[in-house]
Amino acid sequence: MPESFADHFSVTAADYARFRPDYPSALFAWLRGIVRQRRVAWDCGTGNGQAGIAVAEHFDLVVATDGSAAQLAAATAHPRVRYVCATAEQSSLRDESADLVTVAQALHWFDLERFYREVERVVAPGGAIAVWSYGSARVESGIDDVIAAFYHGTLGSYWPSERAHVDNGYRDLPFPFAPIPVPRFDMARRWTLAQLLGYIGTWSAVQRYRKAKGDGAVTDFAARLGARWGDPSTTRQVEWPLLVRAGRVAA
Repeated sequence: MPESFADHFSVTAADYARFRPDYPSALFAWLRGIVRQRRVAWDCGTGNGQAGIAVAEHFDLVVATDGSAAQLAAATAHPRVRYVCATAEQSSLRDESADLVTVAQALHWFDLERFYREVERVVAPGGAIAVWSYGSARVESGIDDVIAAFYHGTLGSYWPSERAHVDNGYRDLPFPFAPIPVPRFDMARRWTLAQLLGYIGTWSAVQRYRKAKGDGAVTDFAARLGARWGDPSTTRQVEWPLLVRAGRVAA
């Protein structure tokens, strides 16, 4: 694992790949249109490769980097995706070799000053960067209340401090690139209770809480959520607010 890499997800790499929601196809079709050339894209902080594979539908090659070897081991192979274990700040890509940089739900973990310097080094003239994040899941009021109490109450002090940037939709993070207007993108899935609980189990705060205090409160939360959900085989619409920032990288 690269030095100075804060790894919050290796322990749940398989579940992360199984339960994390994927992103809307319209987002990637839009990303294709914000660059002149579509030779190489760098998907930074790729995790299980979820975004990288989607980007690869529109680019000749995606270099998908992550500091977690365990996450990369759980990633899905794709003929146009090359997985590389590397940090955001030291990507291993050549100068001016990428037309697009994408960062899905990971920007808040980076050393931004060093990462942005790396973006400026790696991106070819006319290239762009797009970053996005999503907050807690929304289902319906009775269920959302249970999730919110667990998220903010039980887990409140167990979230890494960087999580606040996700809750703020990255609006408080510097983004030193010429802004590109972004249309609205919706992120939604129909899930059973087990799928929603599987997703919640991938939260970094859940892992930290379990390590500190065991499974008691997590089990109690699952029971409360189940009581509101009803028949566990019932599928419900689960939605996440998706916030995208995009910018043109100076030549």
